[in-house]
Order: sequence, then structure tokens, then C-alpha cells
Amino acid sequence: MNWTAVADVAGAVFMLAGGVLCLLAGIGLLRLPDVLTRMHAATKPQSFGLLLVLVGSGLWLRSLIDLGILLLVGLFQLATSPVAAHMVGRAAYRTGRMDSEDIVLDELEEALQRAATEGEGENRR
Repeated sequence: MNWTAVADVAGAVFMLAGGVLCLLAGIGLLRLPDVLTRMHAATKPQSFGLLLVLVGSGLWLRSLIDLGILLLVGLFQLATSPVAAHMVGRAAYRTGRMDSEDIVLDELEEALQRAATEGEGENRR
């Protein structure tokens, strides 16, 4: 068995594992009960699944240009996915679509109250 055959088999295993993780992330988006758990399903398994698919594709393609493009796709995914989840979480918090009973420490509420009291002080001047 030569190197290319081993790389092809490893690439197929990586792509299959990544596809399964992406599928589970999609099922989690549909089945999980609240915003916080859906955010988790939308970011962590989906991002790792995509990275596994990209590694599998890289093992199949083996071209420097293709590997560079796959690397850029992975970097952009890792850069944008947490930001998108953060924005979804803040929007859900501000619109009251989150279950507050599940939050152990609410740092955002403290910051919003502090900003509101500082804003009232500026309005009185």
C-alpha cells in the first residue's frame, strides 16, 4: 500500500467524521430546547466538523493552491463562527428570548444596569 492510498483512506475517514459532526450539529439546531444550547450546536460541532472535512479534502487534493484555499476557509470559519454566536446570544438576551433561570452568573445584566445609571447621571447635567 503506497502513501497516496493511505492518504485517500484517511481523507475519507476525516470527511465521514466531519460530515457526521455537521449532521449532528444540524439535528441539534432543530431539537435543542433553548438559545444557549442551540448556539453551542451551531458553533462547536459544526466548526470542528467543517475542519475535519477540510482536512479530508486536503488529503485528497494534495495541491499547494488547494491546501492554501482550504486553510483560508478554515481560518475564516474559526474567526466568524464565535462572533456570530456571540451576536445571536446578545440579541436573544436583549429581546428576552432566553430562559433566565438557567443563567448562573449574569454579568451582562450588571453591565447594562451600570450603563443605565451612568446614562441617567449624564442626562441630569
